[in-house]
Amino acid sequence: MFEILEYRTKIDAIAMNENRNLKDAADMKGKIEFKNVWFRYPYEKDRFILRGANFVIEPETDVCIIGKLGSGKTAIIDLLMRFYDPDFGEIFIDDVSITSYKLHPLRKQMSVVMEKPTIFNYTILDNILYGDNMASN
Repeated sequence: MFEILEYRTKIDAIAMNENRNLKDAADMKGKIEFKNVWFRYPYEKDRFILRGANFVIEPETDVCIIGKLGSGKTAIIDLLMRFYDPDFGEIFIDDVSITSYKLHPLRKQMSVVMEKPTIFNYTILDNILYGDNMASN
C-alpha cells in the first residue's frame, strides 16, 4: 500500500502547463486515435491492461466503452486524461501526439463520468460543470 501511495507519476502537470513549446488545446476538433497502445499500471508491472489497442473516434461521435472488469475501459480514460502515458504506442488528438498538448487545457476539454462516480446530489450536468467555476448550463 505504501508503495502505491509513494509512487510519483512521470507526468509533471505544473511543468507541462508552463512549457511554452506545448500546444494549447482550446481549438481541438476532437479526433482521437490510439495506435498500437500497450499500457500497464505502474503498480501492476506484470499485467498489460491494453495490448496493441488501435482505434479512431471521429469528432462529434458518441462513444460508449463497455467490457468486463479489467478490460481497459478506465485505462483508456486515464490515458486520454494523461494521468499516465502508454508503455508503447501513441495517442493522437487531431493528428497531434497527446504529449504535445499542455496538460491543464487538455483536461479542460474533456468531461468524464466514471463507472462508479462520486456524484453530488445534483444532475449529471451539474456534476460535470462542478469543476469549472466559469461553466454554465
